[in-house]
Amino acid sequence: MRITCGRRGVRTLAWVSGTRLDPYSDRYAARTHGMTASEIRALFAVVSRPEVVSLAGGMPAVTALPLDAVGSMIGDLVSGHGATTLQYGSGQGDPRLRERICDVMALEGIGVGGDIDASPDNVVVTVGSQQGLDLVARVFCDPGDIVLAEAPSYVGALGVFQAAQAEVRHVDMDADGLIPEALREALLTLRAQGRRAKFLYTVPNFHNPAGVTLPVQRREEILALADEFDLLIVEDNPYGLLGFDRDPLPAMRSRAADRVIYLGSFSKTFSPGLRVGWVYAPVAVREKLVLASEAQILCPPSLTQYAVARYLDTQPWQQQIKVFCELYRERRDATLDSLAALMPDGVSWTKPDGGFYVWLQLPEGLDAKVMQPRAISARVAYVPGVGFYADGSGQRFLRLSYCYPEPDRIREGVRRLAGVIESEIELRETFGGIDPASLHGAAPVTVRAGDLSPDPGTAASHSATGGSSPAADAP
Repeated sequence: MRITCGRRGVRTLAWVSGTRLDPYSDRYAARTHGMTASEIRALFAVVSRPEVVSLAGGMPAVTALPLDAVGSMIGDLVSGHGATTLQYGSGQGDPRLRERICDVMALEGIGVGGDIDASPDNVVVTVGSQQGLDLVARVFCDPGDIVLAEAPSYVGALGVFQAAQAEVRHVDMDADGLIPEALREALLTLRAQGRRAKFLYTVPNFHNPAGVTLPVQRREEILALADEFDLLIVEDNPYGLLGFDRDPLPAMRSRAADRVIYLGSFSKTFSPGLRVGWVYAPVAVREKLVLASEAQILCPPSLTQYAVARYLDTQPWQQQIKVFCELYRERRDATLDSLAALMPDGVSWTKPDGGFYVWLQLPEGLDAKVMQPRAISARVAYVPGVGFYADGSGQRFLRLSYCYPEPDRIREGVRRLAGVIESEIELRETFGGIDPASLHGAAPVTVRAGDLSPDPGTAASHSATGGSSPAADAP
């Protein structure tokens, strides 16, 4: 594009590329073309306003930590050990922290019994589990490769897969998590097409965003399918220790050391601000992950690693997890009780027994994304379901997070949301078959998928190459 600029008749001609809005647009890599702000990040400016009850972002209740003790501990790491804690470290992560990570994973059966492969040598420390997922995608995914993921799926994972230019094919879930029969159908479809999935991405415990948990029997069925179809599984497990009514279920990684790459995080059980997570992988994969991480960040931050290791060494961290669980249980109960008391007919939701989230389905004809401006006007925030699908479906769904607000605020937020939904139902009834999107000035949308996905009865899997950009662990 040629532009003319000048002053008092002096003209200069210059050739520039790109567009008027972004002069660098023709220089970007192809993998950036689908990047958009996530549904969660787009809400940040709104939910920070004190008058808005945010049931959107999954921010842990860090004020429940012994903050004085944690502050003193971190201060000592700098004043007494600064020569080490403020220096570069190992690309794989601090050895002492990797040992303590194995202690944490043992609570879910990893390294216990027959899992002889369990070793600190196979732990790679990352900057949150989000970086761990990005490393896995970098190591395994070429443009156009297929990744299987639950419908719905964690928005940050979809962003990673989009950046890797992978094609996401969703597999349906129900109230018990990923459906093995739907996974088999997806794998058979790929086989018939002469293709295969690079891996299955799953959040088996207290799923983000659906809140459901995969039973032990289904885990075994999925692992059997992985053996039958030579499928790799990426098990993302930030919430596994945050159950309300039972001991943690055995991790899938504890049952299949060579089939499962395990992602863990201290963001939900300690502090998201420290950004410490890990990948636990077979030896050959571990080597690739370390090389990829060194190319990306050289090494994870020493200070935050030492802080987590010291916390695990000196603080009653397992008791602190129980404190978190009781706090989140109270807030979950406030959410479910309020939904049962206030929501109009036709609204349904999951009933999590751990974690941070409730997945809510609106009556037929309503669109959570279209409804969102009315909710913000009513001073309540949620995350529309479309952000959790690579193909843009999920219009009838929304995610509610109960981990951060106090119970009274949750009740008030649900009351406001119920009023908004009632208004949307009345609007649709008044105008009959007119799409409510057109009444809000938005384009009509299409509902797709099944069970916990928008409309039961459709195909067990559907694909898209789009997605949201990576988000922090917290959302």
